[in-house]
Amino acid sequence: MALIGRLIVIAFAFLLASFVAGLVVVTAILIPEFSDIGIGPIDQSALQVVIGFGFIFVSGFALIPALLIALITEAFSIRSVLAYAIGGGVVGAACYLGLIPFDPETFHFEGIVRRQLEILTGAGILGGLIYWLIAGRNAGRWRGTPRLMPPPPPLPSGSPR
Repeated sequence: MALIGRLIVIAFAFLLASFVAGLVVVTAILIPEFSDIGIGPIDQSALQVVIGFGFIFVSGFALIPALLIALITEAFSIRSVLAYAIGGGVVGAACYLGLIPFDPETFHFEGIVRRQLEILTGAGILGGLIYWLIAGRNAGRWRGTPRLMPPPPPLPSGSPR
């Protein structure tokens, strides 16, 4: 029963971390547009649609790598905030590099835009921290502590030790 509850917590933490990471990606990409003086007011419904697409993008591409990291941290009961931040950064970078064409003959990614790589890596780090706040601090605790054997009964009086 504890495992089912833990899986629900992991799913909720992943969804919230994906939402925050998607919000970071959308905000960071739109900041140059926001800084334009002649832009005028921003349509809130259009911004909500863009944030929704950012959430879908992040959660869709990050699902498998994030589940792999969640599996590793649960299996080894890793509760360090640094491990989740590094894992989130790796997932963010992997999501970006998965979209970039790779030339296997030269072992070179074609067309890396450094700013976009930094945005997705930073969003992954923040997503990893949000995941740690919700689910990572208690990784592996659902298994409980092993029960200790009760001490042996006392020897009868007069018996040799």
